[in-house]
Amino acid sequence: MPRKSPIQKPEEYAPLADRMRPRGLDEFLGQEDILGEGRLLRKAIEDDNLFSFILWGPPGCGKTTLARIISTRTESSTAEFSAVTSGIAEVKQVIKEAAARLKAYGRKTIIFIDEIHRFNKAQQDAFLPHVENGTIILIGATTENPYFEVISPLASRMRIYQLKQLTDEHLKVIAQRALENKERGMGREKIKIEEDALEFIISASGGDARFILNTLELAGKLKLKEEEGWKIINMDAALDALQKKAVLYDRQADYHYDTISAFIKSLRGGDPDAALYWMARMIEAGEDPLFIARRMVIAASEDVGNADPFAVLLAVAAFQTVQFVGMPEGRIPLAQAASYIASAPKSNAAYLGIEKALKDVLEKSIQPVPLHLRNPAFKGAEDLGYGKEYKYAHDFTGHFVFQQYLPDNLIHEVYYKPGDEGHEAKIKERLKKRWPNKNYT
Repeated sequence: MPRKSPIQKPEEYAPLADRMRPRGLDEFLGQEDILGEGRLLRKAIEDDNLFSFILWGPPGCGKTTLARIISTRTESSTAEFSAVTSGIAEVKQVIKEAAARLKAYGRKTIIFIDEIHRFNKAQQDAFLPHVENGTIILIGATTENPYFEVISPLASRMRIYQLKQLTDEHLKVIAQRALENKERGMGREKIKIEEDALEFIISASGGDARFILNTLELAGKLKLKEEEGWKIINMDAALDALQKKAVLYDRQADYHYDTISAFIKSLRGGDPDAALYWMARMIEAGEDPLFIARRMVIAASEDVGNADPFAVLLAVAAFQTVQFVGMPEGRIPLAQAASYIASAPKSNAAYLGIEKALKDVLEKSIQPVPLHLRNPAFKGAEDLGYGKEYKYAHDFTGHFVFQQYLPDNLIHEVYYKPGDEGHEAKIKERLKKRWPNKNYT
């Protein structure tokens, strides 16, 4: 006769990450600044006196878990939607039922929307009057910046809580709980993990608790070495379970902008090691290498400028080389340009100069081009004085002659003030000799 399989409870089929979700605030780790004792949000949850709010944070930091904890503590009706799979018609029906319930029984309804940023403007507009008049309490979760991704009328009516990435200590506790818990975790399987293997998994997780638990669950299914009746997850098992380190990065999300910001600031700050690290993060995550190259062309002009004019040439060459050879070989010219730009002497004088000139164009009176600088290449131009008394620089010693080039009202303005680094120091001395009436300090 065929052997009968033991009957499993539905939750036993659930992934470890789902089974190990904290079921109360006492199990919830992290976010002490908003959920610590006496904090407004914690008190609102404990007193069942909730308001509409948005949880904004990276994957695996506890947004959905916190919403589910709320649903178990509240006397209000609750409904959970994913903006990926739920349509606005479904949401409107729930809002209609919430209004009827509030009118008939005085019972509130909490609506939790995961990935609320995926609802478009029209869909988000549908919530606005019902949040405003108290028909529903709306809780949204998002990995995106809600100040950009949630319409401002809705965001202004909700508190925004920014959740932080979990610390390594938090993740260690989460891992140990999963290994030790016999009811919901892996405790009955008698599995231990070596310290270096756990640290490696944590370093690869990007602060994502779900990633940690999924990796542990996968490692537990491998053929593990045994010691004194315990199965051991060692470094080899951790590497096998991970296959490849996960890079926390999304080309459409905050991580994209934060990482490129760190890269540019490292170039500007003169740290080639940091610049190469942030570039490696972007390359490993699949960022468009031409996007990286374009940012370096800008940095070479904005932050290096004439302190080392070769920097922008190298950046442009890197861009063209990547276009020509592609990846992965393109990483080499990218690294060459990044290390050079970061190491080069710095000056933002050209950038500051054009900004100041643009400001004067917008704010100061526009005066005509001086007559001697005007184009005399038409009949009658000389009679009007166009080009009269213009001095051709190449006719003079040193290919320079002192004459007016700015309009009368700006004659003493200095837009380009070279710095004292690299090649610009020589430019500065040259300009001071040519234009002694201008202040270059």
